Amino acid sequence: MKNTRRNFIRTSAAFTAAVGMGSAMPSAFSMINRPERKIRIGAIGIKGMGWSDLNAVLKHPGTECTALCDVDRNVLDMREKELAERGIKVKRYTDYRELLASDKVDAVVIGTPDHWHCLQMIDACAAGKDVYVEKPLGNSITECEAMVGAARKYNRIVQVGQWQRSQKHFRDAVAFVHSGKLGSIRLVKAWAYQGWMKSIPVKPDGPVPEGVDYDRWLGPAEKRPFNPNRFHFEFRWFWDYAGGLMTDWGVHMLDYALLGMKAGRPKSVMASGGKFAYPDDAAETPDTLTTVFEFDGFNIQWEHANGIDGGPYRRNHGVAFIGNQGTLVLNRDGWEVIPEKERMEAVPLQPRTDNGLELHAANFIEAIRARDSSLLHCPVEAGADIAIFSQMGNIAYRTGKKIYWDPSAKRFNDPRADQLITAPYHNGYSIPEV
Repeated sequence: MKNTRRNFIRTSAAFTAAVGMGSAMPSAFSMINRPERKIRIGAIGIKGMGWSDLNAVLKHPGTECTALCDVDRNVLDMREKELAERGIKVKRYTDYRELLASDKVDAVVIGTPDHWHCLQMIDACAAGKDVYVEKPLGNSITECEAMVGAARKYNRIVQVGQWQRSQKHFRDAVAFVHSGKLGSIRLVKAWAYQGWMKSIPVKPDGPVPEGVDYDRWLGPAEKRPFNPNRFHFEFRWFWDYAGGLMTDWGVHMLDYALLGMKAGRPKSVMASGGKFAYPDDAAETPDTLTTVFEFDGFNIQWEHANGIDGGPYRRNHGVAFIGNQGTLVLNRDGWEVIPEKERMEAVPLQPRTDNGLELHAANFIEAIRARDSSLLHCPVEAGADIAIFSQMGNIAYRTGKKIYWDPSAKRFNDPRADQLITAPYHNGYSIPEV
């Protein structure tokens, strides 16, 4: 590639020196604390959730969008037009590093494919920007650890897009679990049964679509011919860029399993599954998977299945805390308690009452105004914890073994599993040392 990360480090160093950005905190941020000063937002990756995140942020009256970035000029044209129809004029970029160099951007929304999150978040922090980054935080254990280090080093506000943490009914459900009323909890189930997910038909490689900077889209991923199955939304089902449903939905549901149990790293992980629904389609990640995370005194179980909606408790996604007295079932619609025989009172469905994404975006802006990461509902450390946890599940699946985690050495007991701790980088890119 013509422009590697090393080139950016050199140019951004000069930029930092010129305008006083980086860990020294630019004078512009004293302006952010003035209530009359709007926080200027730039968005990187704006086709899917990045666009939804940006619009949620812009619902806050103290914000304005000043910049858009995407490697697909067709997407840029579409989003620029939509903003113009709302009276919003923006500067457009195809290289996110140029957006980060702008003094008209205070904070960024990152909605790119998973394999780009790490570099873009760290570069944004180094450029003095606050960050709202989509989940999963990183595409490997090593990436997540580096991202936590960068947020701390550069003293940035970093919110991870696990917006359920901002919803009242999720917090209420966890409070009930912590009350002890369910009795001893020996098993927590989390799941995603995705009936809408159909088979991805095999397609031949082809020409790069007009207007797409494919080399920049690949970034640190392995160089491959363009294939439409690997582009835009479908990238999720290929190991080069993401981790399938385990990291797409698992980070949401398993996050609440960990919160409810006040759990950290598991002692061991084992997983079994495969491409059972669509064995001959184009996807690489498993369409059917069961994973067991072992802790002292309880287990957390993850399961997912593509193409069917018949999940546990007649819900296509959720978390169930199974206690001796009763079971609390929670998902995006609400929560309820199903008693174990006559051991406790049932709690009828407590429905959702708010918009989690909008509340999460507002929480991000609140933390920026206060310059206080402790206000965040999903700070970078929390995003890293659940992304690492989900990555462990994928590593167990890919090795086909029950693997054990050594918390002091931060390694597994298996050489193949250790190789998967770090995602390989290509094309002159490398994970920054922070």
